[in-house]
Amino acid sequence: MSVMRFTGVNSRDAMRQVREALGDEALILANRRVDDGVEILAMAESAAPGGSDDPQRHAQANASAPPAAGQGASSAFEAMSARLLEEMQDMRALLSREQAPAALGGLREQLQHLLLEAGFRQELAGEVVSALPEELVGQDMDARAMSWLHRQLVNRLEGLDDEDAFLDRAGIVALIGPTGIGKTTTTAKLAARYVMRHGTRPVALVTTDSFRIGAHEQLRIYSRLLDVPMYALNADQPVSDLLERMRGKSWVIIDTVGMSQRDHRVIEQVAHLRGGDAPVRLVLLLNAASQPETLEEVVIRYRQAAQAAGAELSDCIITKQDEAGRLAPVLDIVMRHGLRLLFVSHGQRVPEDMSVADVPALVDRALEARVAMAQSTPRQGAVEAPARSPSLLGQGRRLSSTLLALRQRLTGFQQLEAVWDLLGLPAVVQQRRLESLLSSYPEPEQALGMLWSERRRVKGERWSMPDIAIDPEGGWLALPLLQHRQVAGQQSRLEDALQRLAVSVHLLQGLPDGEAADWLEEKAITWCSQVRGSQRVEHAGERLSLSTLGELAEPLGDVACRFRGAPGRLALSSLPVAVALKAGKGVQAVSVRAWLGDVRDTESGRVLAKRYWVTPSRLGRDPQSLLVAQLQGDALPQLTRRAWQRLAPSELGEVRPDVRLLMASGLATVAAHLDLAEDEAAMDLRAELLGLSGGRQRRRDVALLESLMQLFMVRDAIRHLGLGERESG
Repeated sequence: MSVMRFTGVNSRDAMRQVREALGDEALILANRRVDDGVEILAMAESAAPGGSDDPQRHAQANASAPPAAGQGASSAFEAMSARLLEEMQDMRALLSREQAPAALGGLREQLQHLLLEAGFRQELAGEVVSALPEELVGQDMDARAMSWLHRQLVNRLEGLDDEDAFLDRAGIVALIGPTGIGKTTTTAKLAARYVMRHGTRPVALVTTDSFRIGAHEQLRIYSRLLDVPMYALNADQPVSDLLERMRGKSWVIIDTVGMSQRDHRVIEQVAHLRGGDAPVRLVLLLNAASQPETLEEVVIRYRQAAQAAGAELSDCIITKQDEAGRLAPVLDIVMRHGLRLLFVSHGQRVPEDMSVADVPALVDRALEARVAMAQSTPRQGAVEAPARSPSLLGQGRRLSSTLLALRQRLTGFQQLEAVWDLLGLPAVVQQRRLESLLSSYPEPEQALGMLWSERRRVKGERWSMPDIAIDPEGGWLALPLLQHRQVAGQQSRLEDALQRLAVSVHLLQGLPDGEAADWLEEKAITWCSQVRGSQRVEHAGERLSLSTLGELAEPLGDVACRFRGAPGRLALSSLPVAVALKAGKGVQAVSVRAWLGDVRDTESGRVLAKRYWVTPSRLGRDPQSLLVAQLQGDALPQLTRRAWQRLAPSELGEVRPDVRLLMASGLATVAAHLDLAEDEAAMDLRAELLGLSGGRQRRRDVALLESLMQLFMVRDAIRHLGLGERESG
């Protein structure tokens, strides 16, 4: 035991004994008053945890220690000494852990910490990481995770898609913002870009800055260099006062007087800019070097002023990028408030030091400029539910971005939106518009194949599942085709699909009849029929059901699939058989290949379902992709039924049954498509949509269906508020 006890008549006497025995570097563990004075517990520093004992010092200490320390220590006091030493060691270990940087938890916490280091606010960081795809949860911070994070930020930052479209749009552009933000220089830069494209004749500059000394002269110098006229307008004059003098000018830029966002005259300024019949586009300038709180206030106050004046403020330009230590704070403001970023200014040269906003490059720069933060050990559930952006317009832009991605990805999604837009219209109007919409859908060459549904009602319902067109890449068209709009007769339907849509692949429910089979063989068209296990076939001279042929079929391995919203494996086997097809009043035997499939759970290997198919013999062993595609379609009727029940007339108002069925089956098709797709864009879309529903259900396809319904409902709500998508340019 290295702990020693020293007793003295007072503290000074006891400390003298400690120094004589253990030296000046002794560690005092405890002290207390006793009957005969003061008692101190101490130990040599070298004997502390992690130190090295000096035998000679111990010998000296033992030799010089008072007899009470070496002989008369009670067992209780020795036990207390041992406990004190143990507690001290625990405390030292705890302090070591406190002082060392705490390791961050999972990928969500790491990504959120990275965003905060870059300068993004907790609000946006929490919103971004809350949409982390399930494919990345539990993974390390690697290139794939960083690529996902980059895409999320890029998707939230809307840039100028086409500079020419912006500069070709005639009208008046007014640059607004606080004092000293660079409006005059930016005015000159914009004018120079326009002059480079269209010449000097259509351009005019206007200044309303009559307060700042030399403000007119500064813009006048730029106007002379660009060879364009400049006009002065008092801050309290409406723009209409100058329209007569600027007749013939198709592009006018107004350099407004700088006003603090807290100045009550901001509303008056914007109101004067809106005067007259000429439309004025407001562009807010944001100083990249400003404090985040200031930027937030600037956007809110100027937007309120625009709204009060009956104007819209949705575009911005970032100035003084070269003076900003970090770019993330200003990008955070732009993202959360749903502004469109037109240009970025990074110097005084005209026009060189301004460029069209390169969104991916800006996000790269923002993520690179990180300031290390003290890490803290995340508590359980460290990534809290994000506080949503206070800007409804910002959320509207985000939803619009999701809708745009769905339109670009899925053929027929715009038609699905058009069907949804029929809600609330009188039934006769719904019918007329629906007929017009479906008369030219799908367009030629949009569909390569057809997934034909069973020609009977879905169990428990009074409607039949619509048919699904398949695009050349193997994806489903978003808007299905109603059965009652198809021509009667199986062969007639197949012929119509070939003539009208050039369809060359057919996935059938049940065997084709004899006439249809002959036509398919004559045209050498690819087909695949999903049948029941009770289907009778002829093999080796015997008539047997397909479900009894498992031991006779040749195993062909397994392929990945999804079944009921979860990953699975489809184990396939095959053998040649003959089937009897109805032909007129008789039957004909046709040689085909039968396929037997066991759908197994990926983890347990348990058989979840059995499926059976028949394909023409000429396809050999190639049509495995057709079998998987048909298996994936199994989920559509139940998803459609779920959506049908949720889209009740009591919730939607007056709606025709065929419109309701198209809405339900379309949502089911989109949900199933996103559930099945494996590319990164689909992964991002899934995460974005699942974030809308506020939680994830056990079945991913069902959760996606619920999220899509919410997406459409929120879309309608935002449209009713007048916050729809911005016109391009």
